[in-house]
Amino acid sequence: MNAWPSPDTASAAVPTLSEGVRVRLLHAAHGDPRAAAELAAALTRRQLTGLDPLPAEPLALAPALLRTHRRDVRALPADTRFLLLLAAADQYPVPTHAYARAVTAARLDTQPLDTAEAAGLAHATTQGIVFRDAWTRIAVYESASMADRREAHRLLAAVLSGEGERPGRSWHRAAAALGPSRRLAAELRLAARVARAIGDPTLASALAERAAGLTPEPAERAPLLAQAAAEAWQSGDGDRARRLVAATDDDALGGLLALRAGNAAEAFDALLTATVRHVGDHTSDRAAHLLARATEAAIYTGDLRRCREAAAVADGLGILPPSTLGALAAAFEGRYDDARDVLEAAAGRCGPGGDPTQLIHSGIAALLLGDHTRAFTATARAAASARARGETVTVPQAMEFRAYAEFWTGRPKAAEAAAVDALRQAYATGQDNGACHLQAALAMFAALTGDQEVCRERAESARLYALERGLGLPAALAMFALAFLDLSTGRYAASAARLRALAGFGPGHGHRAIRHIATPHYVEAAVRTGDTRVAVAAHADYDRWARTVRSADDLALSARCRALLATGEEAVEHYRAALDLHASGTRDFERARTELLFGSALRRLRNRTEARDRLHSALEAFDHFGSPHCASQARAELRALGERAAPAPAAETLENRLTAQQLMIARMAADGATNREIAARLLLSPRTIDHHLRGVFSRLGIRSRIELVRLLGETET
Repeated sequence: MNAWPSPDTASAAVPTLSEGVRVRLLHAAHGDPRAAAELAAALTRRQLTGLDPLPAEPLALAPALLRTHRRDVRALPADTRFLLLLAAADQYPVPTHAYARAVTAARLDTQPLDTAEAAGLAHATTQGIVFRDAWTRIAVYESASMADRREAHRLLAAVLSGEGERPGRSWHRAAAALGPSRRLAAELRLAARVARAIGDPTLASALAERAAGLTPEPAERAPLLAQAAAEAWQSGDGDRARRLVAATDDDALGGLLALRAGNAAEAFDALLTATVRHVGDHTSDRAAHLLARATEAAIYTGDLRRCREAAAVADGLGILPPSTLGALAAAFEGRYDDARDVLEAAAGRCGPGGDPTQLIHSGIAALLLGDHTRAFTATARAAASARARGETVTVPQAMEFRAYAEFWTGRPKAAEAAAVDALRQAYATGQDNGACHLQAALAMFAALTGDQEVCRERAESARLYALERGLGLPAALAMFALAFLDLSTGRYAASAARLRALAGFGPGHGHRAIRHIATPHYVEAAVRTGDTRVAVAAHADYDRWARTVRSADDLALSARCRALLATGEEAVEHYRAALDLHASGTRDFERARTELLFGSALRRLRNRTEARDRLHSALEAFDHFGSPHCASQARAELRALGERAAPAPAAETLENRLTAQQLMIARMAADGATNREIAARLLLSPRTIDHHLRGVFSRLGIRSRIELVRLLGETET
């Protein structure tokens, strides 16, 4: 039975459990839903909402589960328990792969392991001992006496003498220590540096934290804890990083963690303060790095005042500001030429093997320039570089911006699947702010693919969280998603109202960059509702930016706006100019939208032949993108021409018959997952999963999961 609280039942069991906490609790519970439910019931309200990190020792909050496991372990003979203890100490939290050597060196008889195997608690393999589950391993270690634990660690340390095994040896020596030791603390500090050099931040963090615990001098503990926190963050353990940094006065790291999981405005203030404090440091790059993070906080808030403040601090301290900061400040102030030059320089720094953060900034710059191909290259390289360096935490940050580029360059299904994966990674690593941005991006994908229920659910989730944390970027993107959904389904007045509100929102509620991206759609909605005055004003600024950056796609969209604002043959010429420009761009979806609008205009001008060609071309693109609402508009225009519009193609592959979201759900359902389990994996409600499955059954012409299993087996073998 699945005891893990679902989104539907959470209101009764744990009223304010956030999605990020839900994901991390399940991880802390080692995948056991019963343990997760027990842990959730013991959390404070601030922990339930993600404002405070999860407890340092979650296993202490699951007494019922551990009680059963400990009883099973204590029923074993003493020699069996010690062999299992030796294996448990060798595996967690630092895997050292020394069990077999320790058994041989100590001449231990392994025959007693048969008892553990007979009890179903563990079994021996050529690689070592495999426990029944993680909680059994924990129970084995926790049930042992302190003396036995020290003996196990001592035996393991004694055999770790090979090349590269210093960190593991130091770990076990420290675990066997009776109390504080200056010598052991120094050994652990050196071992942590070795672990960091070989790209293992998880091990480096564990060693630094243990060094702090063994350091006799209180003044030396805080720097070690800060180091441990930084390594924990890089390895993707956000909760542990936040717990550790709370015991220090490291405002720089505290600001970074707030940027990823707290209030963006507070993060900006902390990071800017830390920038000023570190100007005189021996490492001059430190202040510039902190200013780059403050820039990210300013970008998330969408606050022009903060962008200007950061730029002023950079100028006053003689620090070269990060490119995105200078460009945004210039763009927000209308200095488009300056913004373009800075963005071009930043976007050009996207070579392979570079610093992941710099590559992400290159990708952001390319997105702002409308160069989605270069943005994809930069963000894909950022993710690859982060993985190579062991910087788990940076991967979903790169994916936040890669998703935009992947969609606009014609890979909508891949973009959606990658964004869902990045969403899980963001939640798992404690980056709830990044997860909010990804939820908003997924709402936009759902709007483009016509999935109204998912669009509204994800947009509402993103907006509620964003407004609490002052995140203007995802709040604005979520609003844009809802506005586009209205536009594509013919609710023009509602779309115009949302986009008008988006333009008026202040810091933490809206964002100038999203407002800019949404301008062509605002012009369309405004024209449809007869409000051409505001449409003309909105287009004028957009056109100035497009002419400055000279992006083919932006120029094409500007020409489309000009066509919408014109009539007769003048409009036709602007549409032709727009399509000529689209031919040199990468945004195929927007090209299809232009063809749809052009075809509609040609129909009204009774140019039936060309109208038919344009509308068929648009329809083909919308079917490729899986955008049924836009395809429906194209079919309606073709019917108005007297054409018998072809129905949606019954393609042979499931990929062309289902949206990316539906395909993922169909495969999980065919594998036997319940609606509740699918909802937990995709971070949606079970009600929405049920809605999706009904849509899958309808599109595939089937009535049951049994038929779904058979159909998937036939098409994917």
